[in-house]
Amino acid sequence: MSASTAGGTNDGPDASDREYRDRDAPRKRVLRIAAVQAAILSAAVHLLWAWSRLGDPADPRPYVFLLGGAFIVAVAVATLRAPEYRRLYALGAGTLMAFLLGYVGWYGAAAPAALASDPLAIVAKGAEAVGVAAFLGLYRLAPPTSVVLERRKEAESDGEP
Repeated sequence: MSASTAGGTNDGPDASDREYRDRDAPRKRVLRIAAVQAAILSAAVHLLWAWSRLGDPADPRPYVFLLGGAFIVAVAVATLRAPEYRRLYALGAGTLMAFLLGYVGWYGAAAPAALASDPLAIVAKGAEAVGVAAFLGLYRLAPPTSVVLERRKEAESDGEP
């Protein structure tokens, strides 16, 4: 039983806050670094792959990869700079998972053979798998959005920017 549900002397606003430690707790910091690095690596591989194929109008993947790569970079930057928002972490995990599932959807049953023959795909899929795991870990450790907003409101009322 946690301190917030035990009914002891620890009830109050600080009891629920202890359950979600500081944003810079060591485990969260490691997961945040892993998630950001995996997202940046995945974006770089997608942009590298797409750049040389932009002139082919029959293949939509280069344009989708450019947009997806730019989007996941934005999520990575927000992960570094923003407070702990579960929605942000879910967005990062979902975007990287879309890249993973999109690969399987594009190649179908031939996905393992296509993956084995393409070193860029191996790097991208490995980074995406690590990124999904890291973003999901951050999601599990992050407080609910209402707690984050309450912390922000308290910080503003205390005169902090």
